[in-house]
Amino acid sequence: MHPLLRFTLDLFDPQPERAKPSQPVPKPDRQAQPARYPPAPDAQFCHPQATRQVHLDGVLVAYALVRGKRRTIGMVVGPDGLNVRAPRWTPLVEIDAALQDKAQWIVRKLRQTRERHTQQLQTRIEWRDGAQFPYLGGTVRLLLDPGHRFVGVGAQLDEIPLSAPDSTVRLLRVALPPTASAAQIRDAVQAWLMREALDLFAQRLAHFGPLLQVQHKRLALSSAGTRWGSARSDGSIRLNWRLMHFGLSVIDYVVAHELSHLRVMNHSPLFWDTVRSVVPDYPVQRGALKTERAPEW
Repeated sequence: MHPLLRFTLDLFDPQPERAKPSQPVPKPDRQAQPARYPPAPDAQFCHPQATRQVHLDGVLVAYALVRGKRRTIGMVVGPDGLNVRAPRWTPLVEIDAALQDKAQWIVRKLRQTRERHTQQLQTRIEWRDGAQFPYLGGTVRLLLDPGHRFVGVGAQLDEIPLSAPDSTVRLLRVALPPTASAAQIRDAVQAWLMREALDLFAQRLAHFGPLLQVQHKRLALSSAGTRWGSARSDGSIRLNWRLMHFGLSVIDYVVAHELSHLRVMNHSPLFWDTVRSVVPDYPVQRGALKTERAPEW
C-alpha cells in the first residue's frame, strides 16, 4: 500500500492497523496496583462502606473513598465515619498524604462523633407505657390511658403525690390504648410537648421583651438537631421545642439570648452585656445547655 494512502486510512480508521510486537506483551502485575480491600476487623473507626484504610495519628481508620468530577480532595466526618472525595485521577498516595496532613483533626472529629452517638443511645427514650423523659428540670412518666377522657387534647399532665413528704411525680396520661405502637406514643407526646413549648416560650418572651426594650413579631418552633434558637432582624424568633427537656433557667437564657439579638445582631461584647443585663448567670446556663443533653427522639 502506498505510504500516503496508508496515512490517510489511519486518520479515519478508529482502530488502525498496528505493527505486531516481536515479543509477547506481559500483562500488568495486578499485585502492584493499589489495593482495594475490605477494612481490617481491628480498625478503630470503620465506615460501613469503607474501601481503604490508613493509620492516622496512631489510629487505624477505614474510610469510604469516592472519586468524581472535582479539583480538590475533600474529607467529611459524619455519623458513619470518614468520607473522602477526590478527583478521578488523583494518585492514592496523594490522597493518603492529604489525610496525614489532617490526621489530628480527623481523629478528634471521629472520637467526638462516636462519643456523641454513645450519648444519644444512652438518652434514647423507649416509647412505651411507663417510659420516662426529662421535662422542665424534672421527670415525667408516661401512662397510656384508653379512657379517652381528654380526646382532642391527646395528653394531660397530672401531679401525683407520693408517700414521702413533699414528693410528687409528674404523670403524663396519653389518650392511647396499651396496644399503641412506639411511633404513635412518640408522636402523641411530641404533639403535647410542642403545645406546652409554644405556651411557655410566649410567656417568657413577654417577660423578657420589656426588660430588653424589644418586641418580637413572630414566634415559631424549631426541630433543629443542634441549634436551640434563632432571631432575625424582622423580629421573627424560632425556639427549639426540645428545650422543654431543660430547666426553666436554661430556657430563659435561650429566650433572652434570641431577644438580645433584636438589639445586637452579632456576638460582640455588647451583645453579651445585653444578655447579662437580664440573665446575670448566663455563662452557667450556657454551660448547662452544652453539658446536659436532651434525650434522643
